[in-house]
Amino acid sequence: MIDSLLVKLALIGVIGIGAQWLAWRTGRPAIALMLVAGILAGPVTGIIVPDRDLGVLQEPIIKLAVAVILFEGGLSLNFRDLKHAGWPVFRLVMLGVPIGWALGTLAAHYGAGLSWDISLLLGGVLVVTGPTVIGPMLRTLRVPKRVSDTLKWEGIVNDPIGALLAIGVFAYISFKGETVDVGAITLGVAAASGIAALLGLILGFAITWLFPRGYVPEFLKAPVLLVTVIAGFVIADLVKHETGLITVTIMGVVMANRHIHTSRVLHRFKEDLTVLLVSGVFVILSATLDWETIQAFQARFVIFLILLLFVVRPLTVFVSLLFSSMPWRERVFIAWIAPRGIVAVAILGLFAIRLGDEGFPEAAALVPLSFAVVAATIFAHGFSAAWVARWLGIDLGKGEGVLIVGANDWSIAFGDYLRQLGYQVTVADSSAFALRGARKRDLTVYRGDILDEVTRDTLDFGDFQQLLATSENDAYNALVCADLGPEMGFEKLTQTAATKGRDAVRPRAHVLLESERTVDELQKLAAQGWTFGRTRLTEQFSFSDYRDRLPRGGEPIAVKRKGGGLEFFRSDSKPMVNEEDEVISFLPPEPERTPA
Repeated sequence: MIDSLLVKLALIGVIGIGAQWLAWRTGRPAIALMLVAGILAGPVTGIIVPDRDLGVLQEPIIKLAVAVILFEGGLSLNFRDLKHAGWPVFRLVMLGVPIGWALGTLAAHYGAGLSWDISLLLGGVLVVTGPTVIGPMLRTLRVPKRVSDTLKWEGIVNDPIGALLAIGVFAYISFKGETVDVGAITLGVAAASGIAALLGLILGFAITWLFPRGYVPEFLKAPVLLVTVIAGFVIADLVKHETGLITVTIMGVVMANRHIHTSRVLHRFKEDLTVLLVSGVFVILSATLDWETIQAFQARFVIFLILLLFVVRPLTVFVSLLFSSMPWRERVFIAWIAPRGIVAVAILGLFAIRLGDEGFPEAAALVPLSFAVVAATIFAHGFSAAWVARWLGIDLGKGEGVLIVGANDWSIAFGDYLRQLGYQVTVADSSAFALRGARKRDLTVYRGDILDEVTRDTLDFGDFQQLLATSENDAYNALVCADLGPEMGFEKLTQTAATKGRDAVRPRAHVLLESERTVDELQKLAAQGWTFGRTRLTEQFSFSDYRDRLPRGGEPIAVKRKGGGLEFFRSDSKPMVNEEDEVISFLPPEPERTPA
């Protein structure tokens, strides 16, 4: 029964998604755990052997999965957002890509001992710096925004570029023959790539024209999008092998830069399908590792990795950013951080199969080499990034700010009180009128929907230790907490209570205050003169004493720790309060402050 193809496919899905879940629970890089899981399932136990289990299906499965992954990468490349990243990203693309390609090729040829053809292919792919790895890494660090933006956008832009370089090199290699000259090869590659790019443009514009005009119903948009991506890839691939990857990448870029008013469809497409495909492809490719191949190239792998980590990447960054305005400490940090991810492995795994069919025995080295690069860069960069940032003096420390979503009289007054206590408070709202009161109190404001993707490029959620959703729309408060929970951590999210009743919105985070007062009730009390106060606890004046002396109706709202931490009192959980902590209270006017 375990030899059944259906069972093997199910196992691949379970192993891949299980590794992703374990990464989420432990905070470890998902790609590293998927690598370990695939090796255990493949060469260690022999449960999954892709050549044996999938047979002729292995190549088309990987090709279609890579096509969707690259389409998702294209969807991330929004030129409107890219322009905010500044000149460093432009220089790392325009100068860094050719420099990195040349140095990577030399390292692969002289370090790993590969032929020039295979070295050109490997060097082209390794200009990518996986955004799927860099994103989670940056969320655990607090470095200057210029640094994080540069690393993030370099990864997003270089992902499709690395794929296109690999496609061009592969086309060149596959065209080779005694009767074909360089001019004919170049012309053929350019023509096939041009046709593929034109097809991607047409499909991208067609989708962005059809969707907003209602020609495709909402429930069919995700299926239509998926089928269009696959069809475009296959059509271009029929013209010339692997040029379909150009088609889907260009299609994604076009859609990223045109309004289609179907953000939920794209979000579901990117988050769900891509995670599933990434998991499956990574497990399949890691299960194909051959221990004999790894052992045969082991010494050369080490030399190549050393060159890649300590020569290729640093030289690429230093030359690209030479004479730039970026401080040298930030340049050194960027020169060290370059983890590779799923795109590098998936593309190299795909071309290893294709080149093997073309009669290149060295192509078998591409898969173990790609995994060696991914493992080395993830462990070297991922586990040292925080230490390097501190050593260079660019670590901004733990984020102590407070983000208040929803501007109203009560939330602005509370934000102003927290500001007076030394916290950096940001009030976010889509209404400029609502934010006027926050501006008058010198609070930092953000105008816009906190859930927009562009917001995540403007606001660094790592700057905030707490988020408080206080808008007058209960459903929006719940949506904010549900959407940002996986990114910030649900323990950091608090929302005001929803209005009671049969149609009450179920909260998606902790509810503020033990009394569960709604934002309307809080605003009414604020209009009646209720204010905020703080009480320092000592050995002589405990939290019980504070409770006993609390005026009728007043209640604790937060506790300010000695080190600057802030925790809210919630309906379902109350923070531990210790000596030297300060309790922030919401209190009635002075005449009403009679002991309970």
